[in-house]
Amino acid sequence: MKCLVAIAALACACAAQAAPVTPLAKADVTALLLPPAKGAKVIAIWALDCAYCEENLSALLAWQRSHENVDLVFVATDAIGQATALEARLKAAKLDGVPSRAYADPSPERLNFLIDPTWGGETPRTLVIRADGSKKALSGALTAERIARLMP
Repeated sequence: MKCLVAIAALACACAAQAAPVTPLAKADVTALLLPPAKGAKVIAIWALDCAYCEENLSALLAWQRSHENVDLVFVATDAIGQATALEARLKAAKLDGVPSRAYADPSPERLNFLIDPTWGGETPRTLVIRADGSKKALSGALTAERIARLMP
């Protein structure tokens, strides 16, 4: 019985762990940008030195919780070598349960262009990809009204 309790406790601890920040390289961008089967995919682009990014990530996560057909992915423009700092920031803000990526390419500008050719690299940036393949993007701080204009 004690063994079962220990196994259950270990399983709960593993499930509660934060999702690690994984690398995003040039070869990964096509899959990142694939439209979802239904609803929308929201790619929230942020950076460690961004003043409004945590607020945007929090607002998008709160919005997603009430919209089950929305997939949310965080993409940090910081290098994957800073994964520890990125994970710590997300954990401190209680945002560590969302799949997260960080740049793993020697040319960050190339990744910026591949993700969104109309984007100049400023953060925060929010990209919405709908199931029909259409896209809408917005830079800057999000308000409830701006989120509503972005979403399907």
